[in-house]
Amino acid sequence: MPRRFSLAVVAASLALASPLVHAQTPAQVAKAANIPHPAVIAHRGASFDAPESTRASYLTARDLGADYLEMDLQRTKDGVLIALHDENLTRTTDIATRYPERKDQPVSAFTLAELKALDAGSWFNAAYPERARPKFAGLQVLTLDEIIDIAEGNPQRHPGLYMETKVPSLFPGIEHDLKLKLQQRGWLTAGGEVAPGKHVVLQTFEKPSLQLLAKEMPKVPKILLLWVGDGSIEAKSNVPFAQSGAKDKAAYYAQQQPKDKAAFEQWVDFAKAQGAIGTGPSAALTHGGEQSYMDLVQPWMNQYTHGKNMLVHVYTVDDPVDYKKVMDAGVDGIFTNRAAELLKFYGRPAKATVAQVLEQEGY
Repeated sequence: MPRRFSLAVVAASLALASPLVHAQTPAQVAKAANIPHPAVIAHRGASFDAPESTRASYLTARDLGADYLEMDLQRTKDGVLIALHDENLTRTTDIATRYPERKDQPVSAFTLAELKALDAGSWFNAAYPERARPKFAGLQVLTLDEIIDIAEGNPQRHPGLYMETKVPSLFPGIEHDLKLKLQQRGWLTAGGEVAPGKHVVLQTFEKPSLQLLAKEMPKVPKILLLWVGDGSIEAKSNVPFAQSGAKDKAAYYAQQQPKDKAAFEQWVDFAKAQGAIGTGPSAALTHGGEQSYMDLVQPWMNQYTHGKNMLVHVYTVDDPVDYKKVMDAGVDGIFTNRAAELLKFYGRPAKATVAQVLEQEGY
């Protein structure tokens, strides 16, 4: 065989063997998974403008044009899936007044009827008087069914559902319950795929839940949420907040880093092995604040994830300076409490203001 021909054959063989041949751009990965790119993920709804995880919050996010309504799913004592972030109800309801002797009990200790008796809106008026509205008082905890009704309720806008199994170890079987509900409501086909015209993403911080979601809904896009600390990415330092010298939790979280590159990569590799479409890392925010965490969207981290043909959806970013920072670092979508601001940043502003939307919806 002539040397020139031999070298050409070897080169062709190496090219075929190279993983780069199969690499996709993040936009291609998103398109194949039917995920908007970049994605506007309305964190607990439009939760800067209305009480989180309530009807007002989700209606506002929908009507503004968010791509997804994001929620944390838990299960009531009588088996109903509801949206609530915290493991108990003290922060966002009047449970301390309504059921004082039970105020520290978990969601699973209450029936849906008991939860519906709570006021899940007045706390927001007290915490944020500049954004308070009289009709936020008395807002209720929502079921997943009610959020699906909201998602389906505007003929012009059909946001997707971006759902987290929250503390899933407290709710054995919640992954199966979620599959049944999505099938019942027509968001999953009989073959287990996301129904045409619908958008669904499943998310969790916990490896066992990701495995169960993969088993129950292998054809549905999934995201493994990332954190540094116990139960998540191994930290470089194990010094607790109280002994760290940090002035506040945001400063403490900003100091937290993976032990090394391998510690970070292991979590991405695990997500990929379970069929996840991407990861959901935290960000350190320019101005700090209670949602500023460890910086897990460094360019090398995003490049590693993209190299696995996976997406990066960062949580939770509300300020244009941080929108730019994380997008420049290479993320593919943002969890935000301020959907209107992120839509504007992406060059597709809402047709109405937040105030106009709230008024149109009766708030």
